[in-house]
Amino acid sequence: MIEMKDVYKTYPNGVTALNGINLSIDQGEFVYVVGPSGAGKSTLISMMFREEKPTKGSIAINGIQLNKLKERKVPHLRRDIGVVFQDFKLLPRLTVYENIAFALEVIEESPKNIRRRVMEVLDLVKLKNKARHIPDELSGGEQQRVSIARAIVNRPKMMIADEPTGNLDPETSWEIMRIFEEINARGTTIIMATHSKEIVNTIKKRVIAVENGRIFRDEERGEYGYEV
Repeated sequence: MIEMKDVYKTYPNGVTALNGINLSIDQGEFVYVVGPSGAGKSTLISMMFREEKPTKGSIAINGIQLNKLKERKVPHLRRDIGVVFQDFKLLPRLTVYENIAFALEVIEESPKNIRRRVMEVLDLVKLKNKARHIPDELSGGEQQRVSIARAIVNRPKMMIADEPTGNLDPETSWEIMRIFEEINARGTTIIMATHSKEIVNTIKKRVIAVENGRIFRDEERGEYGYEV
C-alpha cells in the first residue's frame, strides 16, 4: 500500500523535516502518526498524496512510484486518496450536497451515480437532513463530517487525516472517530496525524511516533507517549 525508503525532506530555508524515513503500511491498516509540534508529522503525511516531494529517497503508493510520477497524473493518483484537514476546507457558497458531489463531478461521474453515492455517504455521516445547508449553517463537527463524506465519496483505498479533531470539542471528536472506525472497517486504510492522547490511548491502533524528522517508535496497539 505505502512504502517509504530512506526518505529525506529539506526545505529551501535549510530546515530538515524528514531524516531517513523507512515505513511500510498495508492495505486496511489504521495508523496514528504522533509526535511533538515540528516533529515532521504533517510533512510525512503530505508526502503520501504528493503535496510534498522528497529531497531524497523513494515513495510508492499502490505500486506507483511518486518520485517518477508526472504532474499531469497526480490528480489521478489522488482519486484513490481521501484527505481530511483540521480546518475542513469546504467551499463556502456550495451546499453540503454540492460540496460532496463536486468530488465526483470533476471525474465526470453520471448525475444518477452522483446522487446515489452522495446520499450514501451523507447517511454514513448522519447528515442527510442537512444536504441543502451551506457550511456556515453547520456546527464545526457537522462541517468535519461533510469533509469526511467528501473524502470518501469516490471510495478511496486510503484516507489521510491531519488533526481531524483538533478544532472540535471532546464529544464531537468521539463522534468523528466512530465514523473513521466505520470507514476503516469497510476496508479503507486510514493514516491520522493527531495530538489527542486520549483518542490514541482509548482507540488502540498502530502508532508511529515521529521526532526530529525520524521514526523512533512504531508499535501495534501503541500509546501516545507524550505529555499534552
